[in-house]
Amino acid sequence: MCWSPTADITAGTVVSAVGIATLASVRRPRDIPLATLPLVLGFHQLVEAFVWRGELGQTAPGTAELARNIWAFIAFPLLPFLVPLGVLVAMWPQASRNRRIVLGGFFAVGAVVAGLLLDAMSSGVRAEIHGHTVQYAIGIPNPHPVIAGYLVATLGALLASGDRWLVRFGAVGAVGALVCGWLWTVEFASTWCALAALVSMLLLAWVRDPRTPPALGADGAPGRRPRLRLSVRH
Repeated sequence: MCWSPTADITAGTVVSAVGIATLASVRRPRDIPLATLPLVLGFHQLVEAFVWRGELGQTAPGTAELARNIWAFIAFPLLPFLVPLGVLVAMWPQASRNRRIVLGGFFAVGAVVAGLLLDAMSSGVRAEIHGHTVQYAIGIPNPHPVIAGYLVATLGALLASGDRWLVRFGAVGAVGALVCGWLWTVEFASTWCALAALVSMLLLAWVRDPRTPPALGADGAPGRRPRLRLSVRH
């Protein structure tokens, strides 16, 4: 995700710290699936440092293979499943019936894409250093519909969420994916780690936003922190 193993370790450590802060700031249990994303992205970058070193011959072949498989599992089947699921779960209680149907559709697309990518991984994961990038390959005969489904499931769910922070996340992710994808394709540098850091900060802002409705209490009303009451009798 970054342009060198050192950059991956540095960025991965920073994003992981943001991920821990994001999870610690969660006020509604239903936000947890999506709030885990920054920690997943941080771990993803740390794993890629071992991929770099494996391709440079600096780690044992078994370690390099394990790192490739973990990296590919997160990037390919996990993200298109986790992101639309997290949006669906987070928005479900306050979403209209139509929005629930739309978000459920994005999750269904993501689940299908995740299944196809997981199956493709069974043929092995290949990685190769090109310039300041690591490029990965798995056995997908016709990748273009799968890539389209991937983008539709992840970005579409965010943009259709109706939540201002998640919509921003989706918009930033769309623009960032275009820029990072182009830089990665021309082998200039892998800058996905910068995008991961940016969207992680947006998710931290999302869970900390005071205008985000808190969890519902037992009576169905917004939960409130208990207040200490003192009474004095004369």
